[in-house]
Amino acid sequence: MSQQNICRVFRFGLFEVDEATGELRKQGIRIKLHSQPFQVLVMLLERPSAVVPREEMRRQLWGEDTFVDFDHGLNTAINKIREALGDSASQTRYVETVSGKGYRFIAPVTVATPVSQPSEGPAGMTRHAVGVARSAMASPLLTATPAAPETRFLEDSPKSSFGTLLTAPHELPRAPHSLVRSLLLLTQAMYLAFYLGALGNLQAIHQILLDGQLPSPAALVKLLVVTAAVLIPVRLFILVAVAFDFQQLPARFGRLFPVLLPLDLLWALSPFLLTHHVSVGLALGMSAALVCMPFAQRSLVLMYALGR
Repeated sequence: MSQQNICRVFRFGLFEVDEATGELRKQGIRIKLHSQPFQVLVMLLERPSAVVPREEMRRQLWGEDTFVDFDHGLNTAINKIREALGDSASQTRYVETVSGKGYRFIAPVTVATPVSQPSEGPAGMTRHAVGVARSAMASPLLTATPAAPETRFLEDSPKSSFGTLLTAPHELPRAPHSLVRSLLLLTQAMYLAFYLGALGNLQAIHQILLDGQLPSPAALVKLLVVTAAVLIPVRLFILVAVAFDFQQLPARFGRLFPVLLPLDLLWALSPFLLTHHVSVGLALGMSAALVCMPFAQRSLVLMYALGR
């Protein structure tokens, strides 16, 4: 295999296959795949939508003079690939079996190719270290179609120092997709209840603001109405997207998060509008919990993407 080829990066769906490091990754998280299944996967990715004959796979992987149980070895490799991709023979999304001929990769594939590549590494470096170094040197020169929106949301991180405090995908546990969806639905329902409850009690809220001797109570009520009017459609969109398992939700939420965060933190003060009904201490505790909710929701969306 040429040095030009060994640095290719194949992308499909939420996955990425890096020939330089021999890794299969899903949204930046490495998925274990042994050498032989990895080679089979690369052969399929080199010719997406085309049938790769079993005999060709035998020649490339086992050679003409090697006597092994080829059928069993190839079937095992295909099963390992499907297991790593979350695919199945009955409901194929990636690797399709073409009866009597071979296998075909049916998902769209994009390939990153280096513009130039050094022929050999510095003396003394191991083969693996050379491959990693070449991959690092080639990365600024890669030209490829942008990654899937879900991947961009998971890989992109705020450049500010505050951004380093946000949870990274690899730090999150894997949870059942149905559980994550249920929690996201409950979160949107909670926020909608806040907005609708506030809009239904504007006069009482205005009176609370007057009693609290806050400056410009009328302006604060207007701010409440405007932010609620903006946030209700957003919450409805997220609720419907989660209910119908919308694939682009992580990417859309990634763009909404910088706008949602300050508004959600502002609405975290809403329990103090209930001081005629609850104690100040309870309102403070509820506000503290609501301050955490935007970040918890972001983690749930990350887990939603990982679960897909």
